Amino acid sequence: MAEAHQAVAFQFTITPEGIDLHLSYQALNQIYLSGLRSWKKRISRIKNRIIKGVYPASPSSWLFVVIAILATMYMQSDPSMGLITKIREHLPLSLSLSAQGQTVLSVLLFSTLLWLSLILALRFCLKLLLSYHRWMFELHGRISTKTKVWATLVRLLSSRKPLLYSYQTSLPHLPVPSIKDTLERYLESVKPLLDVAGFQRMTRLAAEFEKSLGNRLQKYLKLKALWATNYVSDWWEEYVYLRSRSPIMVNSNYYGMDFLYVTPTATQAARAGNTITALFLYRRKVNREELNPSRIPGTVIPLCAAQCERMFNTTRMPGEETDVLQHWQDSEFVAVYHRGRYFRLWVYRAGRLLSPREIQYQIQRILDDPSPPSPGEDKLGALTAGNRTPWAQVRKQFFSSGVNKRSLDCIEKAAFFVTLDDQEEGMMGENPSVNLDRYAKSLLHGKCYDRWFDKSLSVVVYKNGKNGLNAEHSWADAPIVAHLWEFTLATDAFHLGYTADGNCRGEIEHSLPPPQRLSWDIPLQTHVSESLAVAQALADDVDCHVFPFREFGKGRIKKMKMSPDSFVQLALQLAYYRDRGTFCLTYEASMTRLFREGRTETVRSSSNESCAFVLALEDKKNTDQCQHCRKLFRKASEKHQNLYRLAMTGSGIDRHLFCLYVVSKYLGVESPFLKEVLSEPWRLSTSQTPVQQMELFDLVNHPEFISLGGGFGPVADDGYGVSYIIMGEEMINFHVSCKHSCTETDSHKFGSQISQAMMDLMTLLNPDFKEATKANPDKRS
Repeated sequence: MAEAHQAVAFQFTITPEGIDLHLSYQALNQIYLSGLRSWKKRISRIKNRIIKGVYPASPSSWLFVVIAILATMYMQSDPSMGLITKIREHLPLSLSLSAQGQTVLSVLLFSTLLWLSLILALRFCLKLLLSYHRWMFELHGRISTKTKVWATLVRLLSSRKPLLYSYQTSLPHLPVPSIKDTLERYLESVKPLLDVAGFQRMTRLAAEFEKSLGNRLQKYLKLKALWATNYVSDWWEEYVYLRSRSPIMVNSNYYGMDFLYVTPTATQAARAGNTITALFLYRRKVNREELNPSRIPGTVIPLCAAQCERMFNTTRMPGEETDVLQHWQDSEFVAVYHRGRYFRLWVYRAGRLLSPREIQYQIQRILDDPSPPSPGEDKLGALTAGNRTPWAQVRKQFFSSGVNKRSLDCIEKAAFFVTLDDQEEGMMGENPSVNLDRYAKSLLHGKCYDRWFDKSLSVVVYKNGKNGLNAEHSWADAPIVAHLWEFTLATDAFHLGYTADGNCRGEIEHSLPPPQRLSWDIPLQTHVSESLAVAQALADDVDCHVFPFREFGKGRIKKMKMSPDSFVQLALQLAYYRDRGTFCLTYEASMTRLFREGRTETVRSSSNESCAFVLALEDKKNTDQCQHCRKLFRKASEKHQNLYRLAMTGSGIDRHLFCLYVVSKYLGVESPFLKEVLSEPWRLSTSQTPVQQMELFDLVNHPEFISLGGGFGPVADDGYGVSYIIMGEEMINFHVSCKHSCTETDSHKFGSQISQAMMDLMTLLNPDFKEATKANPDKRS
């Protein structure tokens, strides 16, 4: 009861002598400190708005301009060519100021206008410079003079240390490709996948589309590109993600894993304490814009940071026709799930972030809480795992008022969601491969009710101290979450650390109020059961396989002057052909964050060149054509790199065609060509998880701290989802998923095909590799 009394700031009673007022000075002090934190945050935001608003100049440059103008005026020279005099003549305060005061005020006004004009000019120049992308297509070591001059100018204009969002207004808008170029690239991409008759039919449909409807749709799209910040992103978010009525679990959400070989502590509450602390430290950096803007590796070219804005305090709210992303400015608590109960855990007290040890103490209180879940509470999360329309209807009917609304608000407004899982996961036991697969499935869908899939981030901490992450996809793409998770793992292991007995560091304030148990009144067990049945069927159908490929990594690939990503993509093409005996439409995720509010673009990795290489390599009749295969391999690799560059620089195929399709729907016209293109299945969906902050991990002295990366579910019912992360110089971790219901797919079999394809490609390019592998068999174990 002590905490309850302290929470009351003041009490009063009415007596015959008057009103007797009792103040709780401790509670008032807490209110004061909390308010002080809020005001500090407001002032920090205002300061950051000013700093990034004048970038690439600085606020102090205004004073320099004013002093320079005043100095020239003092020397009887007018740099304004009469404008200062005209400003002085039109001052409304001319009667109350001396002549000298009027001159000084006129100089201040002119200097400010000149300063703002210079800022706009600098920003315009930076925008023009960032619109130049030919540097990406130049060969290494053969950089043109134009590109060298361009790089020097970009460095000069970026010399000031930017905030996280400083470049946003200087980033160029995503250009709309020409209809002709897009159709030519599309036809080129499907040519190896169609027979002669099929390709001729698609060529005819594309020509008819270009001559008739295409140009009309293109005009509307160009109009949108002139008006909107990004002509793709809002439609992509709405129609690909938010309007989907199928479960987001497995189909949309993706996961991130812990370290492969080490677990910093086996104490669940301690791991949760450090993980939660690290995430809030990252949120603080985002709010204060202290993170450096992401850049193209090895360059000063910035990437759009808009997706960081909704990282925390964000929930996808269900609707009957379309979902809505709701973001709150701030929250000082997390929602925690354990054994069927939901808790609200405050992580700030009087404006102070609790220490990791204090958060561990609070988490342990939840773990030790013996209270059972209320009726229907334990599987409530299944509503977020099932179909969206039933969840929207249930939410409107049962969660729009009363205790259910208050408890749901606690979950939806939380900074993120935390699950304290009773299972033990990771690469452990006598069969580590099987356990890794189970670990992946656990993070992807869990028990279908012990995650809150609508939250932007759901952290899972297992009984043995292993952790992981499940992320909702609509608000951002995987590189944004990967950046956050890299920081979290590194901060947890290397900066916060643990005591010798595996506990968090820091002191404990034992007067902390206990975590708040959320209350529910749930007369909807039937609805929960229906959603759970849908989700369980989907989860049971997923076949996951995770394996580290240790035979070689990017170090050996780059020694042969190859792109590691192109190497892996060609290995995937070879593996798929061996697995299915044919080629398929292949999706590789690229990013368009060189442009403002850019999201992703598709690299169609299955090309004429890649198919020609695979067919030549698999031609058993010609055994003496290694040199020919190497040439085809190089050609296919160069083609893939060119396709990737085109996608990054706004000349991709699929987002343009997607937006043309959306315009056609708005206009109420049908296009047989667009309808067929948008319905083509991606039977091989791939993505590389980028490692963006290698400086956080010392893999030379601590090679055991290797991240497993993350993965996602299959896109097509009869296809594969493949994610991979290139860790350090000697390892590539793969995540493969498919569906049990398809008899033609098998994640373990395909994983074996990938490993063999990687080995065969390396042997082809470097014949000595096979002998070296035989001489060092331990590396493959």
